[in-house]
Amino acid sequence: MKIKIGYGLGTRNATNDRDRFVQLVDGLERNGFDSLWLSERLSGACPDPLVGMAFAVARTTQLKVGMSVMVLPGRNPVVLAKSLASLDRLSGGRLLPAFGLGVADAAEHQAFGVDRKERGAWFNEALPLMRRLWSEDDVTHEGKRFRIHDVTIRPKPIQDPLEVWLGGIAPLELRRVGRHADGWLPSFCTPAQVAEARTVVEEVAAEHDREIEDEHFGALIPYRETGSVIPEAMQVVLDKRNPDADPAEIIPTKDQIETVVGRFIDEGFSKFVLIPTVEPEDWDRELDEIAVIVKSLEN
Repeated sequence: MKIKIGYGLGTRNATNDRDRFVQLVDGLERNGFDSLWLSERLSGACPDPLVGMAFAVARTTQLKVGMSVMVLPGRNPVVLAKSLASLDRLSGGRLLPAFGLGVADAAEHQAFGVDRKERGAWFNEALPLMRRLWSEDDVTHEGKRFRIHDVTIRPKPIQDPLEVWLGGIAPLELRRVGRHADGWLPSFCTPAQVAEARTVVEEVAAEHDREIEDEHFGALIPYRETGSVIPEAMQVVLDKRNPDADPAEIIPTKDQIETVVGRFIDEGFSKFVLIPTVEPEDWDRELDEIAVIVKSLEN
């Protein structure tokens, strides 16, 4: 397996002005990180992922960009397909699209204009339509939510196919991954949990005559400073999503990253995104330090 490690921002980050974002992007490129992943939260301090990704690829030549994740329900799939195809084209094929249903928050649902109960059905219709628009001309679709006739978007993405990553580990989320995803990137999971859940993903994929490549299984891993406690806001998320797990396996300290990622690798996972639970004051110093760990794992 080829181990690749990217770096991400959470939804509460303060890296949302030019100077700090430039320092982050340039530091990732200089240190040879695989990719930058941007989260989406309309009510959060994080930058819009589409805007942030466009900024990042314009400053770099090697760094890939992805979303962790972009909310699909509520967006026009034709318009979004055009935007992402253009970004993949202009970046030279460095886009890693990843989608989700959005956080379980009534205010966010209201902002996107989709009822919570409608999100899954919206997603299941929109994503296959976007795939067709990326690969076909004269697309006609008659669905419950979208109706188009002989629509062609150009330019087409450089990547063919443009591979889509999904997250989640709940039963319905695993079935969605098996049915629709090219890659799986869950979060707040232990190595043992993702190994067990992977069998479900692969079984569902087989039911739909699909297969997810072995190289396309990974995990998002939030980390904290060595010797620090888990931040209160992150502990709330952990208690809600995985209360019985060992916190050190979910949110390791810096000196535990190599061990925890190694356990995921032992389970056959090879793509990872590290996310700081508390942003550093100096991105250069932080990324130089994390890069030493990353290079050890990738080599």
